[in-house]
Amino acid sequence: MFQRETFRVAFDALRANKLRAFLTMLGVVIGSACIVLVITVSLTGSHYIIGQIEGVGANLVYGNLVTSGVQTAALSDQITLADLEAIKEAIPQVVEIAGYHELSMTAVLNSVARTVNVIGVTEPYLRVRNLVILRGRWLDYDDMQMRSKVCLVTEHLAKLAYPDQDPIGQPLRLGELNFTIIGVFREQVSTFGQSEILQDSALVPFQLISSFTGRNIVNTFYATTDNPQDVPMVTREIGNVLRSRHRSGADYQVQNLAAILAAVRNIASALTVVLLVIAGIALVISGVGIMNIMLVTVTERTREIGIRKAVGARRREIMDQFLLEALIISGTGAALGTIIAVSLAMVTRTLLPPQFSVPVPWFSVVLAIGVSCMTGLIFGYLPANKAAKLQPTESLHYE
Repeated sequence: MFQRETFRVAFDALRANKLRAFLTMLGVVIGSACIVLVITVSLTGSHYIIGQIEGVGANLVYGNLVTSGVQTAALSDQITLADLEAIKEAIPQVVEIAGYHELSMTAVLNSVARTVNVIGVTEPYLRVRNLVILRGRWLDYDDMQMRSKVCLVTEHLAKLAYPDQDPIGQPLRLGELNFTIIGVFREQVSTFGQSEILQDSALVPFQLISSFTGRNIVNTFYATTDNPQDVPMVTREIGNVLRSRHRSGADYQVQNLAAILAAVRNIASALTVVLLVIAGIALVISGVGIMNIMLVTVTERTREIGIRKAVGARRREIMDQFLLEALIISGTGAALGTIIAVSLAMVTRTLLPPQFSVPVPWFSVVLAIGVSCMTGLIFGYLPANKAAKLQPTESLHYE
């Protein structure tokens, strides 16, 4: 335990050299702030990326028939609506399943011909793909059964077709078909054109596309589960159901986003470790600075140490005094560093869009303060031990 006299002497010594103490403390401030900010940035980035993937569907399973450019798949190999119904009946964990069939059609918009991705979708597609209806309505049961020539379009396509008026209820000619726009939609989380939904896309009833092409074919299907833990099992079971309903030579690819989520978490963890190592190096450098200054201080205060020993100070008290000085420097620096880091995080939170959360975990603050104080004590031990070993007679004669 540090005695009251030890505290007083340590504080007086630091107060007598304020600038030196502050400059020594600066390295600890930077190092501790780095630890808090590194963990905060890492968590912010990983939460955002994982949130984006989960927005597409953490409990999503998707699949399609694998076709080769060398050999065309047989018509009997194609996935149909009957296969989707069989999957839902055979696997209780499947909450909803939707499929689509896409075609490229040409639309003339403002005298410019554009290629539009026309996607025939089943009714659950809205919920399974987490789409957001901006205006209008979704395709209902009657639209599907009556093969109504209605469509929902992306924001970009709506602006191209009707830049100065509400597109709802307006006609839209796609290829040989005339449609009525009943809604404008967007993806909840943008896939940046890496899915079937492109910048210029139109969603129409699946039965209409099936009637137009003469084929009841599903290009790709999406299935959702209630529990993300069921996703690996459902992925396997869907593959088994498809293979059991088609010839043995057919190849079906059934996947989920679990591997991507795991990869993102691993990358985030690795990045955090790397950045923490860099922050640790900053703390080690600050610790070396503390040790350096303390060694100089011991040399400068040799006579003071001799006088204290001459009037009865024990070796342990001398060591405690210098350890306490190192602890005060590192502890104060850690407190200032964490306050600065938390303040920066809170200011940044107000400037970022709402979808960015900037968590400042309590363990990062504890870690920063704990590691900084330990650094001060570890690097302060050598100077403190040197001071404690000085002989009173030699110290009093030192100039």
